[in-house]
Amino acid sequence: MGTATTPVDNGVNVQALLDARGALAEAPQAAQFKWRATCTWVKGTHSRSAVEGFFGLGEEQKHKTMFTFDADHPEVFASEDHGATPVELVLAGLASCLTAGVASVAQLREIQLHSVKATLEGNMDIQGILGMDTDVRPGFDGIKVKFDIDADATPDEIRALVAQSQKRSAVFDVITNPTNVSVEVN
Repeated sequence: MGTATTPVDNGVNVQALLDARGALAEAPQAAQFKWRATCTWVKGTHSRSAVEGFFGLGEEQKHKTMFTFDADHPEVFASEDHGATPVELVLAGLASCLTAGVASVAQLREIQLHSVKATLEGNMDIQGILGMDTDVRPGFDGIKVKFDIDADATPDEIRALVAQSQKRSAVFDVITNPTNVSVEVN
């Protein structure tokens, strides 16, 4: 009598992703997406961003609901601390993107995940933000990502999951490669 194995279920519909990849190979113009966010000043350093619609698959798309994110600065910056700082939101975006990638790659490779936790730290000298020293960059001078993953896999397989996630992560790419940004005022 053989042993029954439980199918791997990390909650990722890999077949749908593979089907989408196949469809986009035949219609590459549909792979052109435009993501959008709006941000409205509330008071002081507090702002509220919203994400609802985007363009993809050749037409306008909409999330099931509008998502909002409050951003502010902590009291040590003479602010009111109504939300995460914008740089913390960048870290959260990177963590979310890499973690989603780990889950997707694990599902594809039939590796059952039990838990995934990413802890990120970004180092910054705030003299740049405050305009105290023009030679100090106002952004991160480094980001450290540490994963703690419990899975039915060897340490080498887990490292390979993270490496593949990093390779395909849009947010990792945005942070580690120059991106053209234009700013206009109406």
